Amino acid sequence: MNHYDNYSNCRQAHNHEIIGSTRMAERGEDRHNHRFAAVSGRAIPVPDGNHVHELFTNTDFFLDHYHQIEGTSGPGIPVGEGKHIHFVSARTSVDDGHSHTFVFASLIEDPSA
Repeated sequence: MNHYDNYSNCRQAHNHEIIGSTRMAERGEDRHNHRFAAVSGRAIPVPDGNHVHELFTNTDFFLDHYHQIEGTSGPGIPVGEGKHIHFVSARTSVDDGHSHTFVFASLIEDPSA
């Protein structure tokens, strides 16, 4: 069973590109951040009539490790002309003895339409 089985009867409407960088972690020569880019999961309806998206991806490597990113976006935020974005604030997995926080807004859905 995957994370989307509960929504298998829902019509897929759209997803969003995500791109960003984590905040810095560790100290001294090991101080670093990571980059990530992915596409969100399908739109998941929420009770207020809006929707959210699940996110699953990995960061890039730094020296000997990377982190997993897993979470759920906030609800859609209108940006005009019938388009919207989503805000995400979360923490990566713990790897190499540390984790990173990250905050980003998704890109708009279907930018060419």
